[in-house]
Amino acid sequence: MTRKQKRLSWIGVMGVVLTVAVGLVLYALSSKISFSLDPSEMLAKKIAPGERIRLFGLVKEGSLIRGDGLAVKFELTDTANTVQVAFNNILPDLFREGQGIITEGALNEKGVFVADTVLAKHDENYMPKEVAESLKEKGLWVEKDK
Repeated sequence: MTRKQKRLSWIGVMGVVLTVAVGLVLYALSSKISFSLDPSEMLAKKIAPGERIRLFGLVKEGSLIRGDGLAVKFELTDTANTVQVAFNNILPDLFREGQGIITEGALNEKGVFVADTVLAKHDENYMPKEVAESLKEKGLWVEKDK
């Protein structure tokens, strides 16, 4: 083999190793990825029970029901559709009806979104880009002049 052939062989082997490494990393992370959806998108995509997603929207006025201990139920809306959410943990201090929130969890067999994380919107500066764009499209959020 000439030097040129050895070099090309070495580059080919490194390319294969790099491709396999990237594939293994993506496979390992695939179960940790969650998609951000509003209630209308979630219902349109017909998310399977148990599939982990991130759901965002506004807490519907008058929907907050406190249960035993830390258990709460409320409805999350994008004004077009509403999804019932169950959460059994401490709610953030900024959580209130009419507030924009982001939840993480999965649907159960009854169609209730069981959240394991609830994040209350503090300021539009902390809102994910896709959430802000979705709320702007629906006319629920107007950007303030700076």
